Amino acid sequence: MLDMKMIRENSENIRKMLKDRTVEFDLDSLLDLDEKRRKLIISTDDLRKRKNEMSLKISDAKKANKDANSQIQEMQSTSQELTRLEEDQDKTEADYQKLAFSIPNLLHESVPIGPDDSANQEIYKWGEIPKFDFQIKGHEDLAENLGILDLERAAKTAGARFYYLKGDLVKLGFAITKFALDFLSGIPGWNLIQPPYMINKKSMEGTIITDDFEEAIYKIEEEDLFLIGTSEHAIASMYRNEILDGKNLPDRYGSISPCFRKEAGAHGKDQKGIFRVHQFEKVEQFAFSKPEDSWKLQLDMLENTKEFYQKLGIPYRVVVLSSGDMGKVSAKTFDIEAWMAGQNTYREIGSISNCLDYQARRLKIRFRDKTNEETQYVHTLNGTLVAIERTLVAIMENNQTKDGHIKIPNILQKYMGKKII
Repeated sequence: MLDMKMIRENSENIRKMLKDRTVEFDLDSLLDLDEKRRKLIISTDDLRKRKNEMSLKISDAKKANKDANSQIQEMQSTSQELTRLEEDQDKTEADYQKLAFSIPNLLHESVPIGPDDSANQEIYKWGEIPKFDFQIKGHEDLAENLGILDLERAAKTAGARFYYLKGDLVKLGFAITKFALDFLSGIPGWNLIQPPYMINKKSMEGTIITDDFEEAIYKIEEEDLFLIGTSEHAIASMYRNEILDGKNLPDRYGSISPCFRKEAGAHGKDQKGIFRVHQFEKVEQFAFSKPEDSWKLQLDMLENTKEFYQKLGIPYRVVVLSSGDMGKVSAKTFDIEAWMAGQNTYREIGSISNCLDYQARRLKIRFRDKTNEETQYVHTLNGTLVAIERTLVAIMENNQTKDGHIKIPNILQKYMGKKII
């Protein structure tokens, strides 16, 4: 959600942002509804004041034993007019809120402008691409041959994009998770948290654009609950309708949770294996920040993820997403893409986003340093430390051996108690 005063005063800049994002949005309707609602607020307030004044006059007339019929008739007419305007106001407010909650976030000036991922800009690369002297396999073939992945029975049990991890692949996933929690909790200022896996509609609406619900989020039937697509959804809404103490910012969390996604927009993509699935685990970074600190904090979060994957020995690159490729809630996003030998390319395994005050306005999360100061909206940031299943894919494909086994990264061997699967 954006500041409406800013939208009114910078409408041409907003039109450019929408064009750069290749987003269809009826800005003129939003501006018209905003003007109408502001006029209705004034009109209804005036009528309420007038009604109160007439009520006093009627009371005074009755106390003085005077005829108050004309005032009563006028008050009835005013009440009817107020009721009509309040109904119009309620409908206008609902229409306004729906549009106001659908407009995308602003773009940072450094975001490359382009229609899709072809305009993304690579800014950093680490690690040597593994070379093999044998015919390599994809992760799904490797894992199924080793008896540590069963996709066929998962499809029978739950449908496409589900899986059974088995044996050492389960242990490897937990080893990555334990290392991630140890790594992040060892950085000063980061606190571990495990959030609810289901949240209500008010909370979900505060974190993502409502129009995206249908494609991305699972709804619990006949309950005001949604399965989280990432722990960002639950942590961002944790302080909904609260005023935070500025002395405690930034407030940083490392979260472990399962994630549930419909992946409705991914039809036909990555149908084999566990790269793109409906259910996966992730260790997420999330922070509440003062506005002046958020851009540095985004870079700090990026450095955490870069260091983590370096310790795993997984080659990766960092790209800045273009205006047409990034999410609507973010003002700037870095993607981390890992090399996946079986696919002979870099694939996304995480992202680091600064949402500015966009989510905080929707969730009404503010802060102040002193009790007598004006409140300000916090900035919210989210970033993947590690997506477990996609990282398993990278490890399996990059660390495969000629005889079909998988070398465990050095940093994880103490968690696994072995060097090879």
